[in-house]
Amino acid sequence: MAMSILPNDSRLSWEGAVSLERGEGWVKPWRIPFEQRLLFGETCVDDMMISRAGMPAGVRIVFRSDTRSIEGEIASIIPNEFNVPETQAAKIDLACDGVLHETFDLGAANHFRFERLPKGEKLIELWLPEYRETRLRALTLSDGASLHPCQDTRPRWLVYGSSYTQSRGASSPFYTWPAVAARECNLNHINLAYGGECHLDSMVARLLRDLPAAFISLEVGVNIQGRSTLNARALRAALIGFVHILRERHRSTPIAVMSALYAWERETTPNAVKLTLADTREIVREAVEALRATGDAGVHYFNGLDFLGEREKALVEDHVHPNAEGYKVLGMKFAAQVISRLLPTGMKVEGR
Repeated sequence: MAMSILPNDSRLSWEGAVSLERGEGWVKPWRIPFEQRLLFGETCVDDMMISRAGMPAGVRIVFRSDTRSIEGEIASIIPNEFNVPETQAAKIDLACDGVLHETFDLGAANHFRFERLPKGEKLIELWLPEYRETRLRALTLSDGASLHPCQDTRPRWLVYGSSYTQSRGASSPFYTWPAVAARECNLNHINLAYGGECHLDSMVARLLRDLPAAFISLEVGVNIQGRSTLNARALRAALIGFVHILRERHRSTPIAVMSALYAWERETTPNAVKLTLADTREIVREAVEALRATGDAGVHYFNGLDFLGEREKALVEDHVHPNAEGYKVLGMKFAAQVISRLLPTGMKVEGR
């Protein structure tokens, strides 16, 4: 007889989640404290923050087991209220001992199944969809399978950004660019990127401040320019204030600030507050230089064009977002050019 596990079983570790909402027979991971969600945004057509925070980008259910199969039941499929195609093409990935075993395309289904897992006990990671809400009802393992808890004890990396970093358009959750970079550098990452909602909100700064971390990265600019939320003066002030909030607890944690990737016509087309995407890169760079000039040697600027620039525009198919291959390229470049440079051996974890 198959072994059924409830989603609130203490032997399951919801890595990458900030909080868990428990309903009638289901558990939903959030990337904000869900009980405070109204402080992060309104549920209106112009504000997608709560919707995006309820999408489990980077969240994986982790445990050890010798099971040869895994089946899961999802409470419901949430309609694509913001008309993002990726929410209708959500996938779940299964990794065994860090290696991708199989990808399950959910489509309109409310269940998933993986078979022919490797023999013996192994570390199992179920990577949940990066761009669709998921409420898990149950997991089913093979008859007589073992089940042991396993927490990710690697150094923690907090990742903030836009749909670039939430990774709209990645081939599957295992291949968002932060996931690619984290594996390359052996880090435990929490993806705190919210598609369309990266506007340097103070509540998000407080969230990052209050989570322990060995490394923090911020990807800034594309949403601010695209939605004209901050002019030149406000952008500079907001970024400096955001970093200062982080420094209240992360006093020496390395912080990498990456400006926008290449985005075709946005590069030279001014928005409603007269900012081009190229302008935002200069403002972000100058703000980081101001922070460093006044004593913060632990914050570093990285030009997004060095990761996906005009030379790689073939990897930016919709003129804004990288395609699936672009996300893999970005992850590998970020690992090599940023993480490997800023994170020495024996990293200190701050914010406990």
